[in-house]
Amino acid sequence: MGKRESTENSSLRKTKILHLQDILLSETDDEHGLTMPQIIDRLCECGIDAERKAIYDDLEALEAYGLDIIRGRGAGAEYAIGNRQFELPELLLLIDAVQSSRFLTKKKSEALIVKLQRLTSAHHKTLLDKSMHVEGRIKMQNESVYYNIDTIQEAIRNKRKISFRYIGYGFDKQEVFRRHGKQYTENPVELVYKDEFYYLITYNDKHGDFVRYRVDRMHGISETDVPISCQDAIRGFDVQEFVSRAFGMFGGDAVSAVLVVDQALIGPIIDRFGKDVTFYRVDETSARVHVHILKSGVFFGWLAQFGTGVVIEGPAHLAAEYKEYLQQIVEMY
Repeated sequence: MGKRESTENSSLRKTKILHLQDILLSETDDEHGLTMPQIIDRLCECGIDAERKAIYDDLEALEAYGLDIIRGRGAGAEYAIGNRQFELPELLLLIDAVQSSRFLTKKKSEALIVKLQRLTSAHHKTLLDKSMHVEGRIKMQNESVYYNIDTIQEAIRNKRKISFRYIGYGFDKQEVFRRHGKQYTENPVELVYKDEFYYLITYNDKHGDFVRYRVDRMHGISETDVPISCQDAIRGFDVQEFVSRAFGMFGGDAVSAVLVVDQALIGPIIDRFGKDVTFYRVDETSARVHVHILKSGVFFGWLAQFGTGVVIEGPAHLAAEYKEYLQQIVEMY
């Protein structure tokens, strides 16, 4: 045997255990196994000759490494993978999340699903090969968001400002750069996924306040060499409080509002503001709740969906503005 041939055989012997692991992971699960002759045949297809004793030793090594191997007994005993890093219901949830995500293109969604399917056996892949309908979903047309997020996260880690251009749309549905295409330079603070979009919350030096941008509308994002400023303000930023007050991630004046809510609508109020809100009973059918919001037309629109079930009790100026908002709508009809 030549030196080259000996080296090749040695390399195959060293990788035998890796091939064995791949075979078990891809072809077996808690309902489907492989017999020892079948395992030997699969290894042979990989160009590896193996004896039973050697395979038994490899199985013990894989178990010691942490692989959950189910061993059958008696003639025709089968070997299979039991518990996995991701169980089938978990993979189904992940695939549903990928399919329903608006910021992923159809191509990227399909690529991620293929990777997720590799985490289970071939027998279970068919159970993961399904299409979920999501009402009103419009997938992104390009993958810029996917990579922009990585750039933003890197800038946040490095505590450096980012530069980008921001777009809106004209009546012809074509993209139009805001501020005539002038670059924005901002202090990145937090990425937030809300209402099926990614938003970047930044601290704006000029306004001395936190603002938000939709990531899919940010073009040419780059990390600058300039360190972020106003670190004290950023350090004290509470993203959960910010998100709970903002409606549709639109800005507005911060207001402490008092709402009187029908009992049937307590669920939606908790869904929106969280379980930390406190309800004070007014009568048998309604309760009073204090919430903090960022006043905007989106907040008024959210409120209007409940009709007479939610009433602004205070402050008076907020109730008056809501009344004016509704009157303007009525006058249009």
